[in-house]
Amino acid sequence: MEFKIQQKPTNKHEVYITDDEKKLSQVADLNKDELGFISTSFAADQTVVTINKYGRFVFVCMLKSKKTEAQTFEACRKMGAELCALSNKYKIAEINITNLTATPNAALLAAEGMALANYQFLKYRGEAKKLTNSLTGISFSKTSATVKDVAQLATTVDAIYKARTLVNEPLSYLSAEQLALEIAAIGKEGGFKVTTFNKARIVKEKMGGLLSVNRGSIQPPTFSIMEYVPKKALNKKPIVLVGKGVVYDTGGLSLKPTLNSMDRMKSDMSGAALVTGAMYAIAKMQLPLHVIALVPATDNRPGEEAYVPGDVITMMSGKTVEVLNTDAEGRMILGDALQWAKRYQPELVMDFATLTGAAAAAVGEHGIVCMGTAGEDTKKAFRDSGYRQYERLVEFPLWDEYGDQIKSDIADIKNVGGATGGAMTAGKFLEHFTDYPWMHFDIAGVSFATSKKGYYPIGGTAYGMRMVLDFLMHYSKA
Repeated sequence: MEFKIQQKPTNKHEVYITDDEKKLSQVADLNKDELGFISTSFAADQTVVTINKYGRFVFVCMLKSKKTEAQTFEACRKMGAELCALSNKYKIAEINITNLTATPNAALLAAEGMALANYQFLKYRGEAKKLTNSLTGISFSKTSATVKDVAQLATTVDAIYKARTLVNEPLSYLSAEQLALEIAAIGKEGGFKVTTFNKARIVKEKMGGLLSVNRGSIQPPTFSIMEYVPKKALNKKPIVLVGKGVVYDTGGLSLKPTLNSMDRMKSDMSGAALVTGAMYAIAKMQLPLHVIALVPATDNRPGEEAYVPGDVITMMSGKTVEVLNTDAEGRMILGDALQWAKRYQPELVMDFATLTGAAAAAVGEHGIVCMGTAGEDTKKAFRDSGYRQYERLVEFPLWDEYGDQIKSDIADIKNVGGATGGAMTAGKFLEHFTDYPWMHFDIAGVSFATSKKGYYPIGGTAYGMRMVLDFLMHYSKA
């Protein structure tokens, strides 16, 4: 998708966003009859009105204020998704947006919704050319956006596209080794350093959690380290992102039993895709922050010498784990990555993982379950970013009682805590491998869409990336 500022009026397809019908009188592009038609349509609660100019289209949108600013912003994005559908229906390639509202970023938000809704994954479709959307470019009138804002939007959309594509790739292509290659290629394009550990190096580092999950696979694990170091970083100690990279999850010997339970398990590396896309955006935007991202990657299968319930695994930290469910594998590989993060003496660590069905059951597809040991100011900053981007957060507690649930009789801890409090006991497990300010984001309910919703297409969503980028952009201004 190409974005640009329109320097002078052109005879192209147009979008006008208004919050007051009277403001449309200043639009020379609309005649008296068209204004009357628009007025009648708005009176009938139609928020997007199409004017066919016989050779080009004009879309007039009414933005109504919602209860909160965040909801108004989200209405703009959803309006953009509707405009995307209309643009492709009418085979429009490029469209220009003019903002007439009192909401300064309305055009940018609408364009964001259009671009995110326009994403397609057609790599494996025989009729890809025929199915490809017509919309390829969005421009803005000079008063509706700044060059900096447009560049930032373009980078964010590009990063989200990259993350979604990684999630959508099947295991037949995206093994742990291929994921590492994709991360390296994105690093080269984005301008950040990537180091990849192969199995021999992972064995040398004694990453017992990652190696135990990989024992059931015929394909080796990888551990990817991404690093972006700006010339003048505002943070003396790095911020570390960690992403779960289980490229496919059968559950291992604790095989997933329920109907359709494995259908979207290629998306169990959504956390890895999210942090990779975020690193791309961070580097391309040249944020003044030293950021590192870690991705432990493997598939989880019941073959070869698969680890079994009852096994005791020694993690990289030296801590022992009694495995009672091999389907609780994400926390095993994340434990090693969180331990590795200690060597950086980080200022803040945040991990992203499709970790528990409990989180998805609690919040559904409407937000992210989070928890952690970061300070209250940091947590508030995350919440604020979540609302601004409408990737909302619900904080769950890390009470000691949840830690009691994962105490083991034969090891230091066990990898599951029973039938209740699953999201929190998983968080308490991860906490064992941290000694720094840390936040855990369980994206199990939001990482993959089984049906199109607004500007989220079927498949990988990259939900949470805009939130973390917003957080880091405001972090750099603090």
